[in-house]
Amino acid sequence: MAISWRSSAAAFEQILGRHGVAAGACTMEAAWAAFEEFVQVPVDGIEGPEEDGDGFIVEWGVWDWTGNWPALSLGRLLAVNEDGDRQDPYWQPQYWKAEFQAYFAEDPAWADLHISGGGDSGFDHAAIGEPRADALAATRRFIDQDPLLVAMWRSAPIDIEVTLDRAG
Repeated sequence: MAISWRSSAAAFEQILGRHGVAAGACTMEAAWAAFEEFVQVPVDGIEGPEEDGDGFIVEWGVWDWTGNWPALSLGRLLAVNEDGDRQDPYWQPQYWKAEFQAYFAEDPAWADLHISGGGDSGFDHAAIGEPRADALAATRRFIDQDPLLVAMWRSAPIDIEVTLDRAG
């Protein structure tokens, strides 16, 4: 059953809860399992896969907006097509991101891994179903090969949040 793009963060929070993810009680394994489920849920009000209307990304780093805490983000980018005049030759969808962010305490084990500046997996817009499952598996293999991401993955977040914000 499809969800509205406006309720995507709430739907993600429900899925996270079913996987046992809550502030103070979160493992990245559980968060990833919830993310895999969430990005397979169809969303109404967005562009189709042929227009890259629905994608996902993993991001990590230390930024001002994370309070300078190391953070790991699991995000779903949605190209919302509900507003504006589609007949306008300059019309573009609005991009919104439903995002789970985990914040971590500094860890001496990370000292040589240079987390500041961050990185990302790149956006993947594979279609929901088997193509998306394959893309998620490839992203997970990428995570499992990066020493910094492995260290973050094994750590317990000190805080988490789920948001739906305008992107770009």
